[in-house]
Amino acid sequence: MNDIDLANPELFLNRELSLLEFNARVLDLAKDDSIPLLERLRFLCISSTNLDEFFEVRVAGLKQQVQLGVNTPGPDGLSATEQLTRVSARAHELVADQYRTLNDILIPALEVQGVRFLRRTHWNEVQANWVREFFTQELLPVLSPLGLDPAHPFPRILNKSLNFIVTLEGKDAFGRESRMAVVQAPRSLPRVIRVPREIARGDYDFVFLSSILHAHVGELFQGMKVTGCYQFRLTRNSDLFVREEEIDDLLMALEGELPQRNYGEAVRLEVADNCPDSTADFLLRQFKLAAGDLFQVNGLVNLNRLLAVHDLVERPDLRFPAFTPSLPASLPTGADVFQSVRHNDLLLHHPYQSFMPVVEFLRQAARDPDVLAIKQTLYRTGLRSQLVDILIEAAQEGKEVTVVVELRARFDEEANIQLANRLQDAGAHVVYGVVGYKTHAKLAMVVRREKGKIVRYVHLGTGNYHAGTARAYTDFGLLTADKTIGEDVHKVFQQLTGLGKVSKLKKLLQAPFTLHSGMLERIERETEHARAGKPARIMARMNSLIEPRIIQALYRASQAGVKVDLVVRGVCSLRPGVPGVSDNIQVRSVMGRFLEHSRVFYFENSGDNELFLSSADWMPRNFFRRVEVAFPITEENLRKRVIQESLVAYLTDNTQAWVLQKDGGYKRIRPPANQKPRSAQNDLLAQLTGLPG
Repeated sequence: MNDIDLANPELFLNRELSLLEFNARVLDLAKDDSIPLLERLRFLCISSTNLDEFFEVRVAGLKQQVQLGVNTPGPDGLSATEQLTRVSARAHELVADQYRTLNDILIPALEVQGVRFLRRTHWNEVQANWVREFFTQELLPVLSPLGLDPAHPFPRILNKSLNFIVTLEGKDAFGRESRMAVVQAPRSLPRVIRVPREIARGDYDFVFLSSILHAHVGELFQGMKVTGCYQFRLTRNSDLFVREEEIDDLLMALEGELPQRNYGEAVRLEVADNCPDSTADFLLRQFKLAAGDLFQVNGLVNLNRLLAVHDLVERPDLRFPAFTPSLPASLPTGADVFQSVRHNDLLLHHPYQSFMPVVEFLRQAARDPDVLAIKQTLYRTGLRSQLVDILIEAAQEGKEVTVVVELRARFDEEANIQLANRLQDAGAHVVYGVVGYKTHAKLAMVVRREKGKIVRYVHLGTGNYHAGTARAYTDFGLLTADKTIGEDVHKVFQQLTGLGKVSKLKKLLQAPFTLHSGMLERIERETEHARAGKPARIMARMNSLIEPRIIQALYRASQAGVKVDLVVRGVCSLRPGVPGVSDNIQVRSVMGRFLEHSRVFYFENSGDNELFLSSADWMPRNFFRRVEVAFPITEENLRKRVIQESLVAYLTDNTQAWVLQKDGGYKRIRPPANQKPRSAQNDLLAQLTGLPG
């Protein structure tokens, strides 16, 4: 057993292919007829949006490696070139499956429910006249067709925008003969347009903007013959590049870089499947792309725009049932948060339990004359954040407000720049963390004077301070007045806002200093316990698992006989079920109504178990390139709650769980006939909100 090389590339699954498998599981939800129909459409859109980001970031990164000649293989032994080849093949399969799901399953099912997408060939005369009027009044005035000739080179194409390549015959008014033109769809108009009830067959008939333009594209080229009109969409590298060590002002540098995101290097071209090969090849040449970067699709090239239908169709019977998040019994509406937390730690499990106690915690702090200071990290919070408004109010009330805003939160940079400016204008101290390290920890601290002494109240979370995602993501939050945790959080804020040596923390584990070593030590401790015949078990839940040394430590634990149960929502590079290596490791992914986002780490420790919640996944970036914390749950009742609600419930789910196979594929669990169906999310909804399961 000791002769097995745990660094063998065959023991590691590829990160990019694993991420594509995650998107395949999201797409599986779109096919699941036990899920309400509009929600299935939403899952299809999510799978499309996820794939967009995959190309914008992950594929773009691989292409850059190839261009720079960086072909060093990862832990799985695959070079960037080899990864691109495999990723392209799997992505093409996934895209084909998306369109089969839309065309063969969802569109027919929606039509049965009275939600129809009207094709041009099916418009009656009245509808065709309405479309013509819409084109003339709404679309034509904002279109700028761009003929391609020596005086009109190929235009710059915006990232993920809807465009049309038009083929032509004849000459225009100036005698110019151009065989091609580009029409860019205006971003100001919706892509899915509801047909007025008086001319529709039902309440929810829709036409696509692309269909309207196709029907009347000839009117843009008077006197010429349109021989073809084909949708296309370009995906570009959207990673921002800022050399932080060489700039004086990160905010100004990011503001200058943001407009370039829309015009990064091309990485993918999507075209309608009826587009001739010669035209598709022409487009590929314009964007310097290869044949493997072309995706020919049977339908809209921007599937994620169908999400508008989910919002426009007012059919509660086609959605997940509404629910009201509950409040903890110890903190009813209007209660004094400080008094409640002073007596007992308060655990919140979102979205089943309300995010309002967190909002109320900060609101009461802002208005409390005994509160001296508020400190908070903000990673993603949204443009119209109630919490930001409260922090501004606190600053205006004369509190010492310090906010660590992570300007580099991907795709939230612009929103975070705006809120940073608002906070500074109100008199808050705004800092951007530490150069080279994203501040990903979710921390809020209130400093209060009580009977002449300073008391710290702290909120720590696994998810963002964002009321919207708190309704859609599963996350834990802890409100505590624990003195030692308060001192630890105070030291973390000192690191983020000032300078100096790393202070030793007593209860928190912190990246990039002690989180990685702390996790490794605890895994190895379980290994030693198993070898000594003592009780040993590891249960962990996270979004991603790819850090090689952690994976190798888990392999050693498995070899020693430690039972390892992992719930990994997305990417997992660990290969389970390898004889003599990972026989004792099970990896499952649970998917459903809510996005699984909690990070929970349990170590049995020979009966003296430890439980941590964290903002960090087990990834190199979280361990070494971010500021993260893991915090212990020490109160016995709360610890039992977390174990049951976040681990046991998910390990016994037999309806919304997929088990990772040795070959990297996933197999969905189905309950046998003699077993009661169990869904962790539905059970928690019933338990914590009263919604029938």
